[in-house]
Amino acid sequence: MTDPVHDPSAATPESPVGPVDPVAVWRRAAPDAVLLDGFHALKHAVRFGAEVLVAVTADRAAALALADELAADVRDTVAGLLTEVPYATYSSLVPRPHPTAVAALAVRPDRAGNLAKLAHAPRTAPVVVLDQPRNLGNAGAVVRLAAGFGATGVVTTGTLDPWHPTVVRGGAGLHFATAVERLTVDELPPGPLFALDPEGEDIRSVKLPDEALLAFGSERTGLTAGLRARADHLVALPMSPQVSSYNLATSVAMTLYHWSAAGGAPA
Repeated sequence: MTDPVHDPSAATPESPVGPVDPVAVWRRAAPDAVLLDGFHALKHAVRFGAEVLVAVTADRAAALALADELAADVRDTVAGLLTEVPYATYSSLVPRPHPTAVAALAVRPDRAGNLAKLAHAPRTAPVVVLDQPRNLGNAGAVVRLAAGFGATGVVTTGTLDPWHPTVVRGGAGLHFATAVERLTVDELPPGPLFALDPEGEDIRSVKLPDEALLAFGSERTGLTAGLRARADHLVALPMSPQVSSYNLATSVAMTLYHWSAAGGAPA
């Protein structure tokens, strides 16, 4: 597919009398916006309705070739958003350059809207709860899993910001495909809470309902006392006695698969 040369100095409907400087737009928007780090993050954000404020690339032709190959459904939208800038300019805007040399800023979804989605009843898919997670990359991988399985959302407790740029990078922009928020244990949405714990009932004997909250402790310390006390059920993943734990994202994947195997996964 061919594409006209994108000239950032050309007038646009947003600026009919002169050029729009993408770097100036970036600098103004960055403090409050969500960083979409890499082509795949931009692709997913656009696909799931994100409001993208500015998007840049150091190689527009390569980015659009990726769009042609992997994202034909949003290719024209991505093409309309991307402005090519020198690599040094691109790399100055991001904490760590991405191999695709693409970055964008988007508006964070409204918290009230996310909370309404999390609390809506009846739910048709569980909410994943990460109890005081520590690893940003693992949290991002969980968001990606939750989006893939069609979970209602991902909630974190504790100090980790689930919209941190490293989490969004790990989630490949799929934060926009599900409801992602940070809450206290007391603020968790309604529903039976199934907490993963080595002392729990074997998960293979348990049916996880669609309205469940599925809670996972940190790999190092497990569940906090507050969340454990809030739990309605403790369940355990099968594990050889000599193995101490699974990676957090692996545990979430196994649990969501168990839920989906009973018919909960989207078509």
